[in-house]
Amino acid sequence: MQVHPMWDSYPELREDLSNVLELINKHIRVRDKNVNAIIKDRIFGGGKLLRPIYSILCSNIGPDKDKDRAIAVAAALETLHMATLIHDDVIDGASTRHGKQTLHTSEGSKFAIYAGDYLFSVCFTILSRHATSLAHLEFNSRSMEKVLSGELDQLNARFQPPTSVKGYLSRISGKTAQLFAVSCYSGAIESKATKKQARNAWNMGHYIGMAFQIMDDILDYQGQEQTVGKPIMADVKQGIYTLPLIYAMQSNPKQLQTLLQKNEDLSSNDMEMILATIKQEKGLEKSRKLAERYTNKALKEMKKLPEGTYKDYLYTITMKLLTRLF
Repeated sequence: MQVHPMWDSYPELREDLSNVLELINKHIRVRDKNVNAIIKDRIFGGGKLLRPIYSILCSNIGPDKDKDRAIAVAAALETLHMATLIHDDVIDGASTRHGKQTLHTSEGSKFAIYAGDYLFSVCFTILSRHATSLAHLEFNSRSMEKVLSGELDQLNARFQPPTSVKGYLSRISGKTAQLFAVSCYSGAIESKATKKQARNAWNMGHYIGMAFQIMDDILDYQGQEQTVGKPIMADVKQGIYTLPLIYAMQSNPKQLQTLLQKNEDLSSNDMEMILATIKQEKGLEKSRKLAERYTNKALKEMKKLPEGTYKDYLYTITMKLLTRLF
């Protein structure tokens, strides 16, 4: 288990994240040692641990600063995130994650689905032992419903004409922004923050999650595979049409419709034409501007939180996510 090198410049946060991984590791106890090792090998595969760090930082908002409890809540949230990623990879048919084979690719879809289900149970086991209230557990259960609903919406929208920005934003609100919001909110309420402060933390996390997903979708068109962790334009090949393509479709529907009607049969030349059209219609630029707007909304919510050094970390990390310096 190694913490991503992006945290090397933040030794205090790196130590917290190391403790998060260690706690998750202790709670993964499958009887079959081989199965246990396979699951651990995949889930400790180099993720950036953004959701747990936001939860830990937001545990400084309220007056009750309990580091052990903050680590436990962060561990539960990261386990939840790991579970959704495993299921997401099965649905998308993704072959790699963080440069490694996905679990369903190496072990089969049935194995991966059960492994994801197992991690869901680990998440709630950790929460039941460390969360301070049943209301917190219920809140996270409802949040999980929204995350899975977002995944189902994305699955149902595959290969559908990419015309609705509103529909896209609704999907990523459930699929990605919900977990960022829950992470910030959970840290806040576990530190006994006021309702208003917890709501500010929730809003901040939601806006960060929206900006994060939009930036991820931009990178799907212009990033490097070793950076993104999956083949470039993988989403388009899988029929997942994201914001840059939606914006381009609104400006130039005729050419893109002809190409996208091929569905899974898109050639490399077709992909180049799609990318060229997106750039020509400024789909990437428009998407980046929307990500910036969400980031600015997050910063406004951040300013409303109580002062402390944790806010310096929140600001620095959030800005680096937008510029992808991480």
